[in-house]
Amino acid sequence: MDFNKRILLENQAWASRKVEEDPGFFERLAIKQVPYALWIGCADSRVPAELLCNADPGELFIFRNVANIVSLDQPGCASAIEYAVHALGIKHIVVCGHHLCGGVKAAMEEEKTNLFHVDNHLVEIKETRDKNKKELEELPDDNSRVNRLVELNVISQIEKLSGFEAIKQAATGTERGIRLHGMVYALEEGLLREIAAYDVGPDRWVTPD
Repeated sequence: MDFNKRILLENQAWASRKVEEDPGFFERLAIKQVPYALWIGCADSRVPAELLCNADPGELFIFRNVANIVSLDQPGCASAIEYAVHALGIKHIVVCGHHLCGGVKAAMEEEKTNLFHVDNHLVEIKETRDKNKKELEELPDDNSRVNRLVELNVISQIEKLSGFEAIKQAATGTERGIRLHGMVYALEEGLLREIAAYDVGPDRWVTPD
């Protein structure tokens, strides 16, 4: 089956199933989106946010890139976050990394990938690697080091989000503020784990739910 046929036929099959399950689904979806969370995740094809969370279209507002990096100096990233918290009123933001992330693996290496934009994108993770060099070197194998750097990268992105002015403004005057959730997905298990949580507004780290 060629590419176009596969995409279009799979879409038709999916849309037919949705209508069979819920005849008014698409009509309601066309009126308004009311996502319950902003998901900042890795672009890896094995980590599709909606499937991991068993979510329907309209339930998650999603931004993805290599290694789930929050690049606040990039309009594409900053505007997605700003729109989520101000226009959509989202109160939960997830940063999700995953085990054996290719971007994090590349950042573990001293040598560059020879992919100009990828190398520039991963500079921040290399800095996190260097700051935590002793801890990473004490781990028993390469996979353990990569997975720990995945966690450290997620926490670094949460720290960055906690100081983003658009989020701080949106959290002002709310009872709980906006909660930032740091999560890691285990490819080998299919399960998510929350490793960190921060409330913007009260401005404090909290125990993950």
